[in-house]
Amino acid sequence: MTAMGGKMERIAVYCGAASPADPIFLQTARDVGAELARWGVTIIYGGGHLGLMGALADAALAEGGEVVGVIPEALVEAEAAHRGLTQLHVVPDMHTRKALFTSLCDGFLTLPGGVGTMDELWEAISWAQLGYHAKPVGLLNVAGFYDQLLGFHRHMIETGFIRPGHAGILIARDTLPALVDAMERYEAHDSLFSAAARAKGAPPRPA
Repeated sequence: MTAMGGKMERIAVYCGAASPADPIFLQTARDVGAELARWGVTIIYGGGHLGLMGALADAALAEGGEVVGVIPEALVEAEAAHRGLTQLHVVPDMHTRKALFTSLCDGFLTLPGGVGTMDELWEAISWAQLGYHAKPVGLLNVAGFYDQLLGFHRHMIETGFIRPGHAGILIARDTLPALVDAMERYEAHDSLFSAAARAKGAPPRPA
């Protein structure tokens, strides 16, 4: 992929603030940041300077890209905020942070991370199921990091806890070009709100 289509101009990137011992994770964050910047994609992320978050932002900025941070006040006070971003939104709490992510971006891209990253990923999927947004939710499976998560996702589908119509909300690929291409081709699914409205004979709720 040498250029981006018109749909994915602003991507929210979820990733960890840790610096794992295996260098592949930090290097992947740098590669993703640099490549998205070269494609002219604005990165929306958590606003921190540590770990994968910092590596992502620094690499994008070094390529002349736009990087927008969204960080809660408590983390600014802990001196975790990146001070060299294109724009930094300081918000009261995590709930406001995630809502702003959703309003600012055209889609979500998840890199390796810990509990906070998982919280953001699953909320993005859950909100898509409910119809709060109709944006693609991507997962970059770096070095098999998410193999077990993807296996559990399949298990939830097979046991009926994720509806067949929602199985395609989570888009997982092993390379960034393949992932962004799949995200750009994503077609919005039928949300729970829409299904419930049809069952009642009411107009569907817009996503």
